[in-house]
Amino acid sequence: MKWCFSRNVNLSIVFVFLCLTGCVSSPPQNLDNMCKIFEEKGGWYEEAKASQEKWGTSIPVMMAIIHQESKFQGDIKPKFEWFFIIPLGRPSSAYGYSQALDGTWDVYIKESGNWGADRDDFEDAIDFIGWYNSKSYKRNKIKRNDAYHLYLAYHEGQGGFERRTFKNKTWLKKVAKKVSARAIKYRKQYWGCKESLEDTGWFF
Repeated sequence: MKWCFSRNVNLSIVFVFLCLTGCVSSPPQNLDNMCKIFEEKGGWYEEAKASQEKWGTSIPVMMAIIHQESKFQGDIKPKFEWFFIIPLGRPSSAYGYSQALDGTWDVYIKESGNWGADRDDFEDAIDFIGWYNSKSYKRNKIKRNDAYHLYLAYHEGQGGFERRTFKNKTWLKKVAKKVSARAIKYRKQYWGCKESLEDTGWFF
């Protein structure tokens, strides 16, 4: 009887573990082709389109930012840091597709009304990026699809962008140029597959 109970408990633990790990979506196989990403990830296109329509930033720009921040890994965190054998912890609370910080995510939830939003959920993450870019547009007067400056504001914060904290950060400006180039690449790809995405819907 004890053996049966123990076996049932173990099976229950395994089942729960599989359910939990199954909730974390693996990244797309082809990160360099936005059309392939949407073809592989059913539902992502509709969710990206909803964010675009709600906040005004184009899908290619938002997808380029997610690529830079997380490579489309939903559960990614900054690497744990060590000083020899002394654990220092993680450098920030960034998490998920958008690498949003705890405090910024809390502000997003309050202002957007998206209660229960999760950073490891693609729909919530891309909605967050659209919301954040909308704030950069209003506060910093950055054009809605200016991927280069939107990314600088995304990384430094709207206050940091106003203070030009990125001015002497050559490495960051190089990264922003990469984001801009990827947004252009994604946009060209999008022109070629938008019609098929609209026809199919890619949502199940």
